[in-house]
Amino acid sequence: MKELRLGLSSLEEFVQHVDQVQRPTGYRLVAAVPDEGVPAVAVAVAGFRLGENLAWGRHLYVDDLSTLSAARGQGHARALLEWLHIEAEHLGCHQVHHDSGVGPNRTAAHRLYLNAGYRTSSHHFTHDISPWSPSPD
Repeated sequence: MKELRLGLSSLEEFVQHVDQVQRPTGYRLVAAVPDEGVPAVAVAVAGFRLGENLAWGRHLYVDDLSTLSAARGQGHARALLEWLHIEAEHLGCHQVHHDSGVGPNRTAAHRLYLNAGYRTSSHHFTHDISPWSPSPD
């Protein structure tokens, strides 16, 4: 997750934020852990939550999807997306949604999403009010 969320300063900060802020609102984590290697190391991770709104109905929203740079291109993120699709169906969702940043370093990620059946369905607009940090203070 640290490769995706560069603002995370420590494992403790990540765990505290997820456990105290996000998990109580339904955030869940799933990871890809290859069979080889001891100790087991997560090479890809997805953070997601269940949602319901007028625009999308019941849906699964993927907040975070990240793969270690050394493990990219090996199908780990694709496997997580497939798992998320099955989980969404199991939860009675109509759709899976995921926003992805734009820029030249995002081309491979966007190719993955398009190849997994995603489509660009909207523009996501942001207006900053103040700086944000995952720190709880």
